[in-house]
Amino acid sequence: METDDALAALSALSHETRLAAFRELVQAGPEGISVGELRERLDLPPATLTAHLNGLRAAALIDDEREGRVIRLRANYSQMNALIAYLTENCCAGSAHCAPAIACKPKSKGGRA
Repeated sequence: METDDALAALSALSHETRLAAFRELVQAGPEGISVGELRERLDLPPATLTAHLNGLRAAALIDDEREGRVIRLRANYSQMNALIAYLTENCCAGSAHCAPAIACKPKSKGGRA
């Protein structure tokens, strides 16, 4: 991950609502959740949620897919893991006592990664 990408991701996550939305999507796993369900969970007006989702999309932290009339949102785990790796790549100056970053590898409810 490049510094500019890390700054974009950190900036997107620096707002309480965007952070809450991203955390909901991470918890939802690879199946994701619909925009409507996320809106209900966060108790936000549609236009407000849309603005926050656009910030997360611009930082490549979320993906979406249209399924008929529903838009399904998913956390972009590879981008999240790249950010974590970027933040921890020089942890403890490479000292052996410093544990390496652990990547999040969610499994779907059917057991697929």
